[in-house]
Amino acid sequence: MAKKISVIGAGVSGISAAAHLARKGFKVDVYEKHGSPGGRARQFKTQEGYTFDMGPSWYWMHDVFEDFFFLFGKSYAEYYEIVDLDPQFEMVFSDGTLEIPREYHQIKQLFESIEPGAGQRYDDFMRDAKYKYEISMSKYIEKPCLSITEFMTWDILKSALRLDLFTDFRSFVKKYFKHPKLQALMEFPVIFLGASPQQIPAMYSLMNYGGYALGTKYPLGGFYKIIEGMVSVAESQGAVFHYNHPITKINTSANHVTSVVSGDTLIETDAVVASADYNHIENMLSESNRNYSETYWDKRILAPSALLFYVGFDVPLAGLKHHILFFEPSLDDHLDDIYKHPSWPRDPLFYVCCPSKTDTSVAPENHENVFFLMPIASGITEDSSKHEVYFDIMLSRLEKHIGMVGLKEHIDYKKSYCVSDFERDYHAFKGNAYGLANTLNQTAFLKPSIKNRSLKNLLYTGHLTVPGPGMPPSIISGKIVANEVHKLLKR
Repeated sequence: MAKKISVIGAGVSGISAAAHLARKGFKVDVYEKHGSPGGRARQFKTQEGYTFDMGPSWYWMHDVFEDFFFLFGKSYAEYYEIVDLDPQFEMVFSDGTLEIPREYHQIKQLFESIEPGAGQRYDDFMRDAKYKYEISMSKYIEKPCLSITEFMTWDILKSALRLDLFTDFRSFVKKYFKHPKLQALMEFPVIFLGASPQQIPAMYSLMNYGGYALGTKYPLGGFYKIIEGMVSVAESQGAVFHYNHPITKINTSANHVTSVVSGDTLIETDAVVASADYNHIENMLSESNRNYSETYWDKRILAPSALLFYVGFDVPLAGLKHHILFFEPSLDDHLDDIYKHPSWPRDPLFYVCCPSKTDTSVAPENHENVFFLMPIASGITEDSSKHEVYFDIMLSRLEKHIGMVGLKEHIDYKKSYCVSDFERDYHAFKGNAYGLANTLNQTAFLKPSIKNRSLKNLLYTGHLTVPGPGMPPSIISGKIVANEVHKLLKR
């Protein structure tokens, strides 16, 4: 009989792991606390006719999505249609706006128009970023990172010399560009990695290539179309999904997990893959079976949490682009309010996404679907009275940018989402939205291990493990852990 695998959580990494494990011939059951899959990439619909993606909104590194479906003999096009965004996004500064065009040569021209010589340096930067992207994707990103010895080959060590692991991202960008707008533009992608540019290794210029060079795209119908496609693939391999089935207990004997419990049901299992929050899973174990202490977790540098608003407007908002980054205040001041002295930001940067500019299916006709996101410190004391204060700030800046006033009168749907919601919905440690910051000492084998050191058949996947936060890394994380479970149970 096939060995039984229990996957805890139907987030992106859990779905990916389930698909790969089922393909390898295991009997895979996925247990999800919510009524639908996706985790942070869930979607909700409103009575007013809006469809909101709850989390991910940037379709970058599209080759990772395509590869997932290809490995199962499928094409992503069987499940969703992607469109190129042009402009890719817009950046709003206090003294003007930058629109980032789709075509590479147009971006190069933009750089040259802002800073003489920057066009050629953009070429140089992207040539280096492409090398880092291709080397990382081919040699590093699928390693389980259980030991530093995985990287002790001559081929890897030779390539590592060009990865700029010990140069910080800000210093690296400044070697190429002097104009503050160009520096902000090139630093922006690493914010997805959950730390300030001074803390992120220059290796992550690969993000610039995975975004700007490969292009910013959008899946029509929303990011949940990707989730539906991945679940369909996993089910076609034999995986079974159980919704509204939170796992509340993990039973162990000696050095193995023997069963898990959902409600009144005891589920015997040969192995467990935990795609739920790592710290939450650890707290379901006895202290002697945990990989890490609470002190360890308290010392981690967490990526930010976020204050989000899902808003529907009953009029078209002329001049609004699909992605808009409001960089009017100082990036460093906002980052200080996240990392140095965690507090509600004094003068926030924020992000606005309006998918209805690209996709008519996500809002009623002549309405707009708008998503506001303001990064805040994980673990911050939540004060719901502040939500409206910051919403008014963001709405006022949006009004100024598009030249429309009185937008509040045209809101026919609004929902906020913040730290306590991340904690309630995902058991997110300190309410984080993006996992651990990808600083050098929280990269690769320095991340939380994908294997439980005491319980041989408990493994972890997701954005707190390798390779890191985001949908593409989570897809890869599920594949990594599936390979390790296969090795374990083959023995």
